[in-house]
Amino acid sequence: MSKNTNNNIAFVFFGTPDIAVTVLEELKAEDLFPQLIVTAPDRKQGRGMKLTPPAVKVWAEKHNIPVLQPEKLKEDNVAETLKDSAPKGGFDVFVVAAYGKIIPKEIIDIPTHGTLNVHPSLLPKHRGPSPIQAQILGGDKEMGVTIMQIDEEMDHGPLLGQTELTFDEVPKASELEDILGTEGGKLLAYLMPEWIAGKVPAIPQEHDKATYCHFIKKEDALIDLNDDAYQNFLKIQAYDMWPVAYFMTAPKSSNDDRAQKKIRVKITGADYKNGGLVIKKVIPEGKKEMEYEAFLKA
Repeated sequence: MSKNTNNNIAFVFFGTPDIAVTVLEELKAEDLFPQLIVTAPDRKQGRGMKLTPPAVKVWAEKHNIPVLQPEKLKEDNVAETLKDSAPKGGFDVFVVAAYGKIIPKEIIDIPTHGTLNVHPSLLPKHRGPSPIQAQILGGDKEMGVTIMQIDEEMDHGPLLGQTELTFDEVPKASELEDILGTEGGKLLAYLMPEWIAGKVPAIPQEHDKATYCHFIKKEDALIDLNDDAYQNFLKIQAYDMWPVAYFMTAPKSSNDDRAQKKIRVKITGADYKNGGLVIKKVIPEGKKEMEYEAFLKA
């Protein structure tokens, strides 16, 4: 893809976590920089509950790009702020990549050419907030990323383009996130100038083929070791970030069965071989990572 040596595209970027930074890096490689970035507010994180900026804010400050961090898009006069921040002639387009909040219509409609979204699945499959995990959990043979135009419904708008990938082995969610962020950024960098120039058609989705995924809860990552081995393996691969896949077991240190309380054991490494689940590494509650065999012998 050719580098935009003369970038005159005026756009705002909405994004929050690491995958959004990956997209920004690919746009940067094509000399496409947003005039403004909208991201989530700083949050307290870690054991010390230190106030921590989102990954996209760190990237924006490194590149001297102004940042907005509204708590609520509808209640913080964000639409008016965006309109006031627009260059002469207005913004060409807005871009959303893992922002984490629904963009209201009053904001979607501000730019001349609408608002585009980088969605890490092959829409209309896996609409919703956890498409990376959903592709792995579903055992999808083809995975990928979509550039779409946002409308008022969730992941419902027309498609501008897709990149489809196949994997010889089931990837971990962290690996798939990095790959799809990179591919999504490359595809967006190519399509955005073409879209603004009127050279890319918007193709309606086949809504009758849509599937949906949900917000992830900690209990979604619970493994029952007696369940289907392959499905458990898919869960371990899908939940390698938050929440890490885990099983519950009674500690072996107490001889008093009545006093035993089950502990959480995170699974940090596993394979699927010869029809069986092979657990390699775990983190027992309150302990450091260890080989699974060592845990069984402890």
